[in-house]
Amino acid sequence: MMKFGICNETYQNWTFEKTCEDIAACGYHGVEIAPFTLHEDPRKLTEKDAAALGAIARRAGLEVIGLHWLLVKPPGMNLTTDDAAVRKQTAEFGSHLARLCAAMGGKIMVWGSPKQRNIAEDQPYERAFANSVEVLRQVSDTCGKVGVTIAMEPLTPKETNYLTTAAETVKLINAVGHPNCRLHLDVKAMAGSEEDTLPEVILENRAYTVHFHANDVNLRGPGFGEIDFLPIAVALKDAGYKGYVSVEVFDYTPDPHTIAIKSIEYLKRTFKAAGAI
Repeated sequence: MMKFGICNETYQNWTFEKTCEDIAACGYHGVEIAPFTLHEDPRKLTEKDAAALGAIARRAGLEVIGLHWLLVKPPGMNLTTDDAAVRKQTAEFGSHLARLCAAMGGKIMVWGSPKQRNIAEDQPYERAFANSVEVLRQVSDTCGKVGVTIAMEPLTPKETNYLTTAAETVKLINAVGHPNCRLHLDVKAMAGSEEDTLPEVILENRAYTVHFHANDVNLRGPGFGEIDFLPIAVALKDAGYKGYVSVEVFDYTPDPHTIAIKSIEYLKRTFKAAGAI
């Protein structure tokens, strides 16, 4: 059965406990967590802290899907930089997040963070690519030990100049060459950067995809914009996708509960029509 989740930063200024209670009441199966919502510097969160957060989610009846928006805070992280000290810090932070994710009961870390992977103006692409492979191999090794999978996220050229298509991201994944480094697909991003249709991208990358974000190019939830999710639902079913479909929005109006309930109502209706639930 297809499982639905939503990202916790949708619930701006809500406590984590109240957030989980509302997410569960709306009918979701899981919560996806942005570390910066938990602490200004997630390096100060311990695995004990993370385990307590996971227990809160489970008491509400939710799974912790995992983490996303990994490198927003603290400042100074970068995936592609030529600065070896920054790469080391980024790899160590990514490994710390993997351990926190596992302690919460999560399995997925969505690696988006567009600004923290941009290639510098004077930096050769090949060197940036090699630097990112180095960092991701280190983090993937930790992920493999704790049962977490990195889900690399292609984003649009408006957001970043690196990893802007699924094909480019799969090339990186293959270079990393680790079973715990795979692909994440996002509806907004695919619509803004891919030449193929969204169903084609989903089917072409079925062997790599471990996580999926549902949203619209208007930055709102599924069903709040013009994108028809029926072909997307059919493609995910045909691809044999078994992971979460997780709602991620960037426009938090009108309010968290309305976003959550209207999004899942639309998703359930659409995926049922597709025969996916």
